[in-house]
Amino acid sequence: MPEKNAEGPQQQPVVRTLDARSLRGLAHPLRMRMLAALRHDGPATASQLAERLGESSGSTSYHLRQLAAHGFVEDAPGHGKGRERWWKAAHDGTAFDESLMYDGDPETRGAADAFLHEIATIHTQEISTWLGDAHNWSKEWRASSDLSDFTLRLTPAQSHELIHRMHELVNSYRDLPQAEGAESVRFHTHAFPRRGNA
Repeated sequence: MPEKNAEGPQQQPVVRTLDARSLRGLAHPLRMRMLAALRHDGPATASQLAERLGESSGSTSYHLRQLAAHGFVEDAPGHGKGRERWWKAAHDGTAFDESLMYDGDPETRGAADAFLHEIATIHTQEISTWLGDAHNWSKEWRASSDLSDFTLRLTPAQSHELIHRMHELVNSYRDLPQAEGAESVRFHTHAFPRRGNA
């Protein structure tokens, strides 16, 4: 793993905020999984992504071109020696604008719904993969994982404040020096209201 932070502070992640057009271009389960793979694992070819995700290379090639047309992926020069095209993610992350859920265009609202459901599916799959593979990790890493949930009585403003404070805390750990034994660690946050008493 390359040292990302041996000399100084790491740059803040480049995050793209979705608009109606880019949302419609991204809101497809395979495209979202391909983009996540490029972000988490680095540049890859359509064939490599096809093998990793259990798809045909024709399908991954098509969806990579669609992702490129909407600015989510770009060429990754300097990778590989053959003629196959290498791709990389154009941004470190994606921000969802809640106003898209209330867009006047039903197609945009449908894409927003599909996008959020696929995010939830990806989170569930990642947790399931961890639980199925946890026995292959050290006791230290197993003790350093977490599956917790909390129920609080909050106003919308308080919930919004807490979410942003959690995000700030997580992002503050990006500036830590790259230490020996460090691994890529996934953090999920879910916050939503529910009817009934806490």
